[in-house]
Amino acid sequence: MKLFLDTANVALIREIAAWGVLDGVTTNPSLIAREGRDFVQTIAEICDLIRGPVSAEVIAPDTEGMVREGKLLAGISEHVVVKVPLTPAGLGATRQLADAGIRCNVTLCFQPAQAILAARAGAAYISPFVGRLDDLGQDGMQVVRDIAAIYAKNPDIKTQVLAASIRTVAHVEAAALGGAHVATIPPKVFSAMVQHKLTDAGNEAFMADWAKTGITDVAAEVARWRAGR
Repeated sequence: MKLFLDTANVALIREIAAWGVLDGVTTNPSLIAREGRDFVQTIAEICDLIRGPVSAEVIAPDTEGMVREGKLLAGISEHVVVKVPLTPAGLGATRQLADAGIRCNVTLCFQPAQAILAARAGAAYISPFVGRLDDLGQDGMQVVRDIAAIYAKNPDIKTQVLAASIRTVAHVEAAALGGAHVATIPPKVFSAMVQHKLTDAGNEAFMADWAKTGITDVAAEVARWRAGR
């Protein structure tokens, strides 16, 4: 499963990209507004930094407007994936953009039937919102599993399942087990994924034991060893 970062904060993207595990980024109008920066410049910077799929969302309410905005956004970088809402107008725009060779991430999916429509419209990605369904007392991850199963039974569908509205590390793990092709993860969950108290305790114990050797410069030790061969 590929890992995308769900943020428009360039500094955080740069930080997590340095881990070597980041495959792409998703943004939305709320995330862009939160940063208070120029929209196009922000998307361009993210594309230069990641060199992977970067979702940028249209805001027009009608198909014609979405298509126009989508083509403009796609012109920012080859890495831009146009994010389109799962509405009748959004489906129409997805079809037109897909026919023009522009990848679309159809967002705000809450049931498998919507995912079937998005796939038929030519979506590159479908984004079921796990956390928002959980908030309503429903099993958001079951929707991910159901969509993945439907797509698997229809090999002509090339749309990838992008688990979104991820709230916890458990969500990430369940998405991977449930057949999602991608999970888009907020920075705080990305940070939580790498942390475990036993990892921290074990590392501290190793470093304490290592201090007893008196070696503080491994590079110097390797150089000395090579010189004595």
